[in-house]
Amino acid sequence: PHSPPYQGGARGGDGARQVELVKGPNIATLPDFDPLPAELELPVLLKPHDDISTDEILPAGTRVLPYRSNIPAISRFAFEIVDETYAERASEVRDAGGHAIVGGENYGQGSSREHAALAPRYLGLRAVIAKSFARIHWQNLINFGILPLEFVDTNDAENIEASDRLRLTGLDRLGEKRELTVENVSKDKCIRVKHRLSPRQVAVLSAGGLINWVRERDAGDA
Repeated sequence: PHSPPYQGGARGGDGARQVELVKGPNIATLPDFDPLPAELELPVLLKPHDDISTDEILPAGTRVLPYRSNIPAISRFAFEIVDETYAERASEVRDAGGHAIVGGENYGQGSSREHAALAPRYLGLRAVIAKSFARIHWQNLINFGILPLEFVDTNDAENIEASDRLRLTGLDRLGEKRELTVENVSKDKCIRVKHRLSPRQVAVLSAGGLINWVRERDAGDA
């Protein structure tokens, strides 16, 4: 059977904004994320193995996925297969500016689930420096305001350990240059990294993620 004709007035614009959304007890509003600052100084909380999958970043299954509409709840499971202390440690430094992860080859391979980027971002993940990224997870990181960087020399991954502090500068000029220098403050070493961001992806990251970027565009068109 055909659906009855819509009688609620305008489908979009002001009419849509006036609709009250009724949410169940396990549905939480998506958190707001800050824009990318010009400089970050971050502790490295994890240094996972090559080919880490999105299933290892955020497990699937009936124990976890019922919380998929509740980001604070589902984030408790982030990286628990790799390090069950990650979520707690990330929460402790989230309000102090967040943290970084240093990855190996093919970071984020496997399932394309967005929660594998969204949950760590909720916990304060601001940057991932890896030897290489799986394509879809790389894009998901950008969509949620997480900066994906790659080592110019993959051997430099050995110059960073979990618990080191990294300083990233010039993040307001990502559109001007492909390479950056990351300072390992803990070891007094400088490491060259690069990005593969398009101008649109730079704008999305600078805004703090795709939702913020779209919101800013809509506000500019109003």
